[in-house]
Amino acid sequence: MAITAELVKELRERTGAGMMECKKALVETNGDIETAIENMRKSGQAKAAKKAGRVAAEGVIVLKQSADGKQGCMVEVNCETDFVGKDANFTSFADAVAERVMGSSVTEVEALMALPLHDGEDTTIEEARQALISKIGENMNVRRFVRFASGNGGLAHYRHGVRIGVMVDSEGCGPDMARDIAMHIAASNPLCVSEEEVAPELLAKEREIILAQSQDSGKPADIIEKMVQGRINKYLKEVTLLGQPFVKDPETTVGKLLTKAGGKILSFKRFEVGEGIEKKQENFAEEVMAQARL
Repeated sequence: MAITAELVKELRERTGAGMMECKKALVETNGDIETAIENMRKSGQAKAAKKAGRVAAEGVIVLKQSADGKQGCMVEVNCETDFVGKDANFTSFADAVAERVMGSSVTEVEALMALPLHDGEDTTIEEARQALISKIGENMNVRRFVRFASGNGGLAHYRHGVRIGVMVDSEGCGPDMARDIAMHIAASNPLCVSEEEVAPELLAKEREIILAQSQDSGKPADIIEKMVQGRINKYLKEVTLLGQPFVKDPETTVGKLLTKAGGKILSFKRFEVGEGIEKKQENFAEEVMAQARL
């Protein structure tokens, strides 16, 4: 069968692969476009496996929220470079994943990846991910997601660029104030809402560090204890949402702001792209030298 330009064009549009790759696939299948697509998907899975070990620490945070403020979700989808993080194919995939999180009840990424990317389609999120890796040429991962359900419709969210996302569940704040608090969390990165929520082991470790630093002061033990407690109190204000100075008005704390408004922040979650992922440090001079020696 003759491999026409129209056939190559159709295969390219359906797979997103390069023109020569499409022509080669059609030649191998004697013009059978469906078999060519199947073979290319298998090839794409092989390419995805090869790229699986590459660090993906760039990407986007996607947030979704229902109109009534009672349901919401936040998803982190990673890629290798900031350039691909802005690619329309990548961002469309990430948005579709977030829509699937909103419309499902799964709690683990592994279960999420087995769901169809779109309603009424057979292609799973994992299959779509592998096809996108083959098309774009970078490793990609759906790293994590969180789902919110608010009994009083108090959800609000804020996204700083595409790299930091925050969702809060509030009570008695109003949508504008709740969004301002979400913006504050994006900027100030508190560990939790209040002092009572600070993990005891974290507090014990901080006390141990401060005590070790204070013992070199030469002051009496009772004075050292007061110094330690003072610094612990300062630490608690720094790491808790209610104790932090509000970013829009540093003269007041978030806690005082909420008290004055008669509102509460019940919970929040903050995602930042790539946090906790060890990024590979590129040495471009060495890379050029290595290529020159080939």
